[in-house]
Amino acid sequence: MIDKVVANADEAIRGIQDNMTLMLGGFGLCGIPENSIAALVRANIKGLTCISNNAGVDDFGLGLLLQKKQIKKMISSYVGENAEFERQMLSGELEVDLIPQGSLAERCRAGGAGIPAFFTPAGYGTEVAEGKEMRAFNGKPHILEFALTADFAIVKAWKGDRAGNLVFKGTARNFNPPMAMAGQITIAEVEELVEPGELDPNFIHTPGIFVQRIFQGEKYEKRIEQRTIKSSN
Repeated sequence: MIDKVVANADEAIRGIQDNMTLMLGGFGLCGIPENSIAALVRANIKGLTCISNNAGVDDFGLGLLLQKKQIKKMISSYVGENAEFERQMLSGELEVDLIPQGSLAERCRAGGAGIPAFFTPAGYGTEVAEGKEMRAFNGKPHILEFALTADFAIVKAWKGDRAGNLVFKGTARNFNPPMAMAGQITIAEVEELVEPGELDPNFIHTPGIFVQRIFQGEKYEKRIEQRTIKSSN
């Protein structure tokens, strides 16, 4: 067994340099690699292209990297709750490639599966289709989308073992498994690090073959973007 454990987030992001492309798992603030993002902020790495469903909120998640102007391009499916993301996009400070959410997920999955491109009907007839090859299948128009890969993929799991096998919890699974497969180097931060053999092999979502570095995170805030509370009246 190859022991893939590193001491902490700062050691895990070793080798990430300016102008690299990163994939970061999560949906909103659910299942985001909080510790790794904080380490990227501390390292002050700049010029990053970030592939992520969205960019967190203004003061958390990828929003922290946006605040420090460490991201030059976002490849994502929506602006979401991040006012700074919206401001930088509209002012031209940030390059943004907005992709239909299903297409984004499939482009990440294709990258991990070694599929270079695929045709999809999503986005046909909109700005998404501009400049892209089109073909009709069964009489329905489709556009060509290319797979996405990254220099580093950074994911967050519920449990993992020293060999890099990962288990995700509930909806925090989201973009994490496909992104874990599509990075040249994949970093996994986990809430609980266990010994090999402790995870039921029938419930492993990402096999350790896709993970190069793993560490146990700490002090997870697990914020909620929009908290809705039922009135007692």
